[in-house]
Amino acid sequence: MKFEQAFEAFMTSQIALEKYGRRRERLERGLGYGEMEFLRSVWYPAVGHFDHLYPEWEVRDFANGYRYLDFAYRPGDAKGVIEIQGYSSHARDLELWRFKDLCLRHCHLALDGWLVMPIAYPSIVETPKQCQQLILSFVGKFISSNVPESLSWIESETVRFARRLLRPFSPSDLSAHLQVSTRHARTVLHLLCEKQLLIISRGQERARMYQLNL
Repeated sequence: MKFEQAFEAFMTSQIALEKYGRRRERLERGLGYGEMEFLRSVWYPAVGHFDHLYPEWEVRDFANGYRYLDFAYRPGDAKGVIEIQGYSSHARDLELWRFKDLCLRHCHLALDGWLVMPIAYPSIVETPKQCQQLILSFVGKFISSNVPESLSWIESETVRFARRLLRPFSPSDLSAHLQVSTRHARTVLHLLCEKQLLIISRGQERARMYQLNL
């Protein structure tokens, strides 16, 4: 499904299911430019759906007020937060009181058990593939991501392993994770490269490093 169709259905469902007026009003006003670009260039290409994702998620703060998260990720009882950080509003022109409040906000979320993933808007524009890898690793903290049904169990786990990492990995890294020989790990990596699910990021022969093919 194209992004525009999937996004329209996603937002329509979010608004229809929302019982509280404050969040409903925010959803009806629409998402900001940075949040839209994140969904279009990073989340949807990497994840392929909007399951368990909630924009403008309402939380209580420690002063008994309300705050709104750019995106909450809630598969089951998991508590993940994705915050889109604009350069002008979060760095260059940030006033001292706003900077302190932002840090306090992140402290409260952490103390309440949320895993916070801040994504810089310039990174969304300039390095979307890197952001996609971050998001796949973020999602991998909570659930086992879907993989092609045609893969064997060891190939499937290798793809999930690659999604969770934030760096290229070696056959020995995979060997330790799967508890198989390094030779067997190299065979699996070679097969996944042939299937275009992984790529060689650098190195030659026995010094090769691998990563997900985004």
